[in-house]
Amino acid sequence: MPAPNLQALEFLLTRRSRPAKTLTTPVPDRVALEPILQAALRTPDHGKLEPWRLVVLEQGALRRMGDIVGARAQQLGLDDDKTSKGRNQFDTGTLAVAVVVCPVIAEKVPEIEQSYSAGAVCLALLNAALASGWGANWLSGWPSHDRVFLTQALDLAPHEHVAGFIHIGTEKATPPERPRPDIKEKVTWVSH
Repeated sequence: MPAPNLQALEFLLTRRSRPAKTLTTPVPDRVALEPILQAALRTPDHGKLEPWRLVVLEQGALRRMGDIVGARAQQLGLDDDKTSKGRNQFDTGTLAVAVVVCPVIAEKVPEIEQSYSAGAVCLALLNAALASGWGANWLSGWPSHDRVFLTQALDLAPHEHVAGFIHIGTEKATPPERPRPDIKEKVTWVSH
């Protein structure tokens, strides 16, 4: 019988993202952020390709990105609601980490599996921040899928894209628990 890590299991069973709009200062400094980043980099990675990289976005960078979203939304003719939803995480954020998917040409590892690995980096980063006592939230939104924004804001190469922005900070208020999926409705057991 394996020796369980009950503390880790309890954390996973009770973990809860914190809405980005409720996060404020202080945020982890570079020393406090390093073990969180290191934990995220220990994600499953088929073929050891490391098809991702992290970009730490401090408050000044987030404000600049918010301005780029605003200009891009105007170019696209987006309405005020969509513009504000796309811009808000950058205008109000104080620290975020962009998880960038950097696919590697590999015969045995399809690009989609490399994207899955980047998604695992997002979750590992989110959970490491929460386990470290910070509030954290994984966001995307239309700007994370807009090639012009990604090029202007993050200088991404044409083959790169963003799996998510992980916002980290101090939570102003603990959110209420939300309904969780029912295991009976989401799990199928196959025995033969």
